[in-house]
Amino acid sequence: MDPATAFSGLPAGLRKDLIDAYGKILRNFREHRWEPAELNGGKLCEAVYCVLRGNVDGKMPTKATKPKNMVDACKDLEKATNASRAIRIQIPRMLVSLYEVRNNRGVGHVGGDVDPNHMDARVVVEMSKWIMADLVRVFHSLTTEEATRVVETLVERTVPTVWEVGDKRRVLPRGLRKSEETLLLLYSLNVPVKATSLTEWVEYAAGAAEYRRSVLQPLHGNRLIEFDRKKDDVVISPTGIAKVEQGLPLEG
Repeated sequence: MDPATAFSGLPAGLRKDLIDAYGKILRNFREHRWEPAELNGGKLCEAVYCVLRGNVDGKMPTKATKPKNMVDACKDLEKATNASRAIRIQIPRMLVSLYEVRNNRGVGHVGGDVDPNHMDARVVVEMSKWIMADLVRVFHSLTTEEATRVVETLVERTVPTVWEVGDKRRVLPRGLRKSEETLLLLYSLNVPVKATSLTEWVEYAAGAAEYRRSVLQPLHGNRLIEFDRKKDDVVISPTGIAKVEQGLPLEG
C-alpha cells in the first residue's frame, strides 16, 4: 500500500492535523526534546479521536478539535455497538493512556509530579505508532505487519546532512566511512534502495561488486541493514536506525 493513500479518505485538514501531530512526536523524540514530544501526544489524541468519532457518526470533521473531556468522550465511543471493537474500545483506551501521560506526568504544567524524560517520551512514541498503525489496519483491512510498515513510511525523516540533488543523494559531512554514509542514506529514505544506487551515491571508487562485498555484506552481517542479494535491495534495520540516531550526525 502506498503510504500517501493511508488516510486519503479523510478531509484534507483533518489528515494534515493527524500526520503533522504524529510527525512532530517523532521529530522531537529524535532531537531529544522530551517535553514537546509528550505535548504533541495530546494533539495526536485529539486528531485520532476526531477520526474515530467521525467514523462512528458517518461524517468526518474537517479538522481536529479538542473534546470537552477526553476520557468521557472516549468512553462514549463504547456505545457505538455497530463499530468494530478497535474503533470503539481498543484505540480509545490507548488514547486515554496517552492523554494521561500528556496531562499528568509533568508536561503541560508547572509543578508536575514527574519531570518529562526519555522514559515517558519513549512511551509516547510507541503508543503513537501503535495507534496510527491500528487506524491504518482497521480502515484498510491490512495485517498488523503491513499497517506498521505503512506507518513507518508516513513521515519522511528529516536528515539535513543528506542532500537530494536530482535523482542522487549525497551525505554532506566529510570524513565518514562509506558504511556510515550508507546508513545515513538509508535512514533518510526508510524504503528499500538498490545497491547500485547506493554505490553511486557514496561514490565508491572500486565499483558496485566491491561495495557489496566490503560495505553491504558486513552491515548485513551486523544486522544494521537487510541486503536482499536476489533483488539487490537494501533497507535499514531497527538496529541500524538506532545506530544512526545515537551516533551519527543528523544535523549540518
